Amino acid sequence: MTNDDELFLDITPQVLLRAYACGIFPMAETANDPGLFWVEPDLRGILPLDNFHIPRSLKKAMRKSAMKVYMDRDFHSVIELCSQTTANRKETWINKRIKSLYGDLHEMGHANSVEVYEGDQLVGGLYGVRLGRAFFGESMFSRKTDASKIALVHLVAQMKKAGFLLLDTQFTTEHLKKFGVIEIPKEEYQELLTEALIGESLFDKAGYQESDGGAMSDDCLQSFSQIS
Repeated sequence: MTNDDELFLDITPQVLLRAYACGIFPMAETANDPGLFWVEPDLRGILPLDNFHIPRSLKKAMRKSAMKVYMDRDFHSVIELCSQTTANRKETWINKRIKSLYGDLHEMGHANSVEVYEGDQLVGGLYGVRLGRAFFGESMFSRKTDASKIALVHLVAQMKKAGFLLLDTQFTTEHLKKFGVIEIPKEEYQELLTEALIGESLFDKAGYQESDGGAMSDDCLQSFSQIS
């Protein structure tokens, strides 16, 4: 919406939360660009929680997996790994300013991460902003097959248990469409957002401290009434 860097000289986490409540969010052109700009897509990507789709191959992989899933165990490592380029992602929009702002939001309890470990190695995860009963997904990363997908499945399972109403993916990709992500007009999104901002939901992180492997995945998969 704007590329006026002066707007961001005095930005605070509180200002950032007000922006999310209005349906806008910041991005940078590249990781090395210190500036930020506001984004408000005309078509918004959302993942309807009641129509979340788990591909059959992923369901099988989860039941065989020995990966462990946690929440908010290492937020700063997750955002750092999300900001790194890979063979499939040549550029990233996460710069130092983004890392600092969202780190502050995490300390305030308004930004959460999901971590996927293989042994002691962090191999996948995602992070986003929580406000009311809405979660705004920001970015995800994967260093092992299916790791980021497993993080998304566990995020949705926790959101459903906690009574969330809106999972905002901001944009749509072919990857996200496999899970049921759709695009809706800005006006319709604003209506959903207004409703989701009423009330408060907190993630139950206790169940993610000891569970792992097939048992973890079975418990997670059973939280969905429809899996195809």
